[in-house]
Amino acid sequence: MTDARASADPNGDTHALRPPGTPCWVSLMAHALEATQEFYGTLFDWEFIEGPRQHGPSLRALLDGQDVAGIGQLPPDRQLLVAWTPYLASDDVDLTAETVRLCGGTIGVGPLDEADAGRMAIGSDPSGAVFGIWQGARHLGTGITGVPGTPAWHELVTYETESVAKFYRTVFGYEEQAVESPGLDYLTLSVGGRQVAGIHGAGDAVPRDRGPYWMTYFQVADTDKSVRQVTDLGGRLLEPAHDSPHGRVATVADPGGAVFSLIQDPR
Repeated sequence: MTDARASADPNGDTHALRPPGTPCWVSLMAHALEATQEFYGTLFDWEFIEGPRQHGPSLRALLDGQDVAGIGQLPPDRQLLVAWTPYLASDDVDLTAETVRLCGGTIGVGPLDEADAGRMAIGSDPSGAVFGIWQGARHLGTGITGVPGTPAWHELVTYETESVAKFYRTVFGYEEQAVESPGLDYLTLSVGGRQVAGIHGAGDAVPRDRGPYWMTYFQVADTDKSVRQVTDLGGRLLEPAHDSPHGRVATVADPGGAVFSLIQDPR
């Protein structure tokens, strides 16, 4: 999280079709579905209902009866990295997926239909960071924002911003703005004049064991209290809580290793 981010809007029209490029959903593929449900249910006060079983067992997380996130079960023989993945809105997943390929990215899953909910694909940018693409139909994405327990911001952590920004600009039509700060390589990405995500060029600070990745920030009422909950529930503290221009922030990992950030009073 740097000096620029989008403000959360609890009264926003979250059930409208999002403009292309807007983060509209977030999902986690986990090895232990029941334990993951217990962790996030306690941490964020999420409730769960059974999700689609088209690709195996899954859950849909709810807050105040509204969709917040999805959690799926990884096959036991697939030792894949456990990570939160943002989905970026598209009016035409097939066209977006083809553009990803033409611009040097890859498509690992899809495009395919998720019953009548929508059409999706999962791809990666040229640096290897994984993201989803979502063309909403019955399911348009996260139904509540701007309150504790909801995604507040999405940030690509990568080696440097210049080359990968060209990829995202071409694929999703983002407007970019550099954050002017000595020694900081950071761009905000906007759709229709509204900041929706960021790109942080972290250089050698990018973890060698995972490479570039998308970070999801979840809003909480009290960052320090939430950090204690994370560790009490078997998670890990990766970056201690600290004050930023956008609220108090900490980076943590759940018991399965999925990394995410907590932010208090995002502004």
